[in-house]
Amino acid sequence: MAAVQLRNFERVVFFTGAGISAESGVPTYRGKGGIWKEYDYGSCACEDAFARDPAHVWEFHNYRRELVANCAPNRGHEIIAEAERTLDSVTIVTQNIDGLHQLAGSEAVHELHGSLWRTRCDNCNTEPSLDRSAPLTELRCSCGAYKRPDIVWFGDALDHRTIEAAMAALRRCDLLVSIGTSAVVYPAAELPLLAKRAGAVLVEINPEQTPLSDAYDHCMRGPATEMLAQMWD
Repeated sequence: MAAVQLRNFERVVFFTGAGISAESGVPTYRGKGGIWKEYDYGSCACEDAFARDPAHVWEFHNYRRELVANCAPNRGHEIIAEAERTLDSVTIVTQNIDGLHQLAGSEAVHELHGSLWRTRCDNCNTEPSLDRSAPLTELRCSCGAYKRPDIVWFGDALDHRTIEAAMAALRRCDLLVSIGTSAVVYPAAELPLLAKRAGAVLVEINPEQTPLSDAYDHCMRGPATEMLAQMWD
């Protein structure tokens, strides 16, 4: 049994990164086999690249859509969704863009880096729309401009509404469980410290030590699915 049991807390925040989706087959970004080992973000994941060659950027993102469309939520995602249905208050703050938390049944999800399945048009400032087509074939907005993935690319700022909602949840939680985050992508990496300063218990689930491991009260080294099962079952 884990030192910390989820059912002993009332206000839980799960802070998730690529590691929780790796067991579903979703490629990570910086780890072994990470997607940025193969692709240069400067040519396919930033605003300059999109302005220069939107068709090439969409070719890359449609490739990502196809990869993720073949992946299903794993037991870790399911446990988090079960906890949300069972406990008084559960919030998910995720750096992932794969939508697997929602597919598992979670509803209180703040996507810090956007969603692979939403698009928006910056030319006419339309609200982001959800489209799970893989690949997406209609790349242009009704105004004629290219739609873009509603993702926080390199160099983009985080959406202020999303970050404010996430920060509010972190400040009021009594338990924060960080799962599969590298703790190197800022400003997201430092968000768990808000919960620590507010007096929450902090648990890190990660196979390896991270730059913020020393800030956590408990560190669990192992696969996300196994460690979450220990905290839940």
